[in-house]
Amino acid sequence: QVHLLESGGGSAQAGGSLRLSCATSGSMLRIDAMGWYRQASGNERELVAATNRGGYTYYADSVKGRFTISRENVKNTLYLQMNNLKPEDTAMYYCAAGVTRSVWDNDYWGQGTQVTVSS
Repeated sequence: QVHLLESGGGSAQAGGSLRLSCATSGSMLRIDAMGWYRQASGNERELVAATNRGGYTYYADSVKGRFTISRENVKNTLYLQMNNLKPEDTAMYYCAAGVTRSVWDNDYWGQGTQVTVSS
């Protein structure tokens, strides 16, 4: 079993920055791809950024150049550095992990951390 716990959410003003962390525990050797999703009120959950052990990295067009995903294997922690935040970045952010290399297939989810950006 794998457990994911997000932290680092909160409130920021437009143009500001936040750093999300996803602490992991359990059978992490099984995990290949990890990513960050978000879901705004009334919208579907969308993939924001993801990476896998093969070195592939994905960013949604809406966050390219502003968000950076990184993975620290020693600490088994996934990060999302969010710069130049916009009000449309307001959402619940979820950490996800999967046992395959595909960044679109996830077997484990965290409970989420809220990000609110004001103009």
